[in-house]
Amino acid sequence: MVELFILMMERVGLIILLAFLLVNVPYFKKLLLSRNSYQSKLQLAIIFSLFAIISNFTGIEIKDNQIVPSSILTNLHDNVSIANTRTLAIGVSGIVAGPFVGGMVGIIAGTHRFIQGSNYSWFYIPSSILVGILSGWLGKKMTKKGKFPSPTQAALIGALMESVQMLFIMLFSGGSIQQGLNLVSFIALPMIILNSTGTFIFLSILTTTLQQEEQAKAVQTHDVLELAAATLPYFREGLNEHSAQKVATIIQHYTKVSAISLTDSHRILAHYGAGSDHHIPELEVITELSRDVLKNGKLSIVHHKEHIGCSNPSCPLEAAIVIPLFVHKKIVGTLKMYFTDANQLTHVEEQLAQGLGTIFSSQIELGEAEVQSKLLKEAEIKSLQAQVNPHFFFNAINTISALMRKDSDKARTLLLQLSTYFRGNLQGARQTLIPLKQELAQVDAYLSLEQARFPNRYSVTFDIEDDITHFVVPPYAVQILIENTIKHAFGARKENNHAYVSIYKEQEQLIISVADNGLGIPEDRLLQLGKEPVSSKKGTGTALENLSKRMTNLFGGQASFDVKNNSGDGATFTLTIPLIEANGVNTLI
Repeated sequence: MVELFILMMERVGLIILLAFLLVNVPYFKKLLLSRNSYQSKLQLAIIFSLFAIISNFTGIEIKDNQIVPSSILTNLHDNVSIANTRTLAIGVSGIVAGPFVGGMVGIIAGTHRFIQGSNYSWFYIPSSILVGILSGWLGKKMTKKGKFPSPTQAALIGALMESVQMLFIMLFSGGSIQQGLNLVSFIALPMIILNSTGTFIFLSILTTTLQQEEQAKAVQTHDVLELAAATLPYFREGLNEHSAQKVATIIQHYTKVSAISLTDSHRILAHYGAGSDHHIPELEVITELSRDVLKNGKLSIVHHKEHIGCSNPSCPLEAAIVIPLFVHKKIVGTLKMYFTDANQLTHVEEQLAQGLGTIFSSQIELGEAEVQSKLLKEAEIKSLQAQVNPHFFFNAINTISALMRKDSDKARTLLLQLSTYFRGNLQGARQTLIPLKQELAQVDAYLSLEQARFPNRYSVTFDIEDDITHFVVPPYAVQILIENTIKHAFGARKENNHAYVSIYKEQEQLIISVADNGLGIPEDRLLQLGKEPVSSKKGTGTALENLSKRMTNLFGGQASFDVKNNSGDGATFTLTIPLIEANGVNTLI
């Protein structure tokens, strides 16, 4: 038994080596992260089936409870059994990818073991299928939030699966149960221990590697936030030579790629890094790769020098990612990340490039919106809130950065909410009316960011009547009322602060009401709100006035803005506007 234990350790070591290689291959990581798609499941089934077949070939031949020296086991003689790590491969496939993949691997591995031969080998097919499906079901039960079971949990599943296999061997692998029992007594202990240990190590390697990648992503997200904050002032100028040169320098500093290039729709605006001797600003776009991206508007990744299409024979650039930049769904230029060593272009860089393309497109769009807003009157700029509040933006970035180490999932969620908030500001600057559903999404993004900064400071309860979100409202109508309540209603009070948002239709009107349990409004100010600026320590007091004026300009006497103190504590702000469906008006300015 000791000799069998040692030989089995060698086989488990081979499987663990293969596991280590696989989890360090970017392609395999992609499959693991997208393991719920049928295409990924099919590929994972093939990979783990190869593991299981290798286990069959490299098994230890046993006859009459004696180890028979052998090499690659292709055809087995009668009355011969093998000890192997097939159950380890099947069990891990189920734990990692679910019962479908586990069952597929079980079918293939069991069929291959049957083809290898020896008496009574048919039972390996149903036993392998059962092991695959059962391990997948247990693994799915123990999986939380898309993660994998812990190594300890996986080891217990591995031990159970090997025990199931031993039961089949005892019942079916011989002329009698006694013969099967004799074989199991010889192989069971080392196979259960080592296959369980192998499962533990496999999952340890897998989870540790993915955790390290998650940590790297968290650090990268933090860097991206800093990069976005650094480039925002320049992209707000628009996409031109001055802004592009500054931005290229900043991006190259944060990403450490070999070169960064920015173009508009026809010429190079900036090139910083390797190849700057011939990728010269003010020249026409010189690479075929960039021209193709400008033409089709799709991100392009190449890993070979000839695919870049640079006409200079001494160009040091060997790989590139070219990201199209869009404004209002129209391509306006490209961001190019170049590498002098093609091996530096990894999956992480690809994800980074896609994220930067989205952020920079939003920033350029923001810049164009601000340029347009400067052509409007001061009151219109304030009422539409065309410009993103820099103080709010940097507070949000600092909040998200602080969450990187503590809760990376929440940080990523808030980053998406910040993107939603950006998009809402851009759309609000170009539209006079938007669907209520869009306004509520903007409010949700705003509240998520504010409540992350001040957890448990206040609560906002929504009561939205069914089937009204397709009606239109002025941009920021709900947000301004909620923001005003949060800033002014509760004073310095840090608890028991509640706001209640109620939106419903009444006859042919849409009623938007925001109430609070705050301190109430002094009577001398109550008459001023919505009619003239009311200054305070926390603002200029123009937001409510501008909202009221905008309502009057849009709807005339059909709209109203009312403020009153509640009979108990707090105050209630109410907007009344006519019911207008989104498809019934042209919402663009």
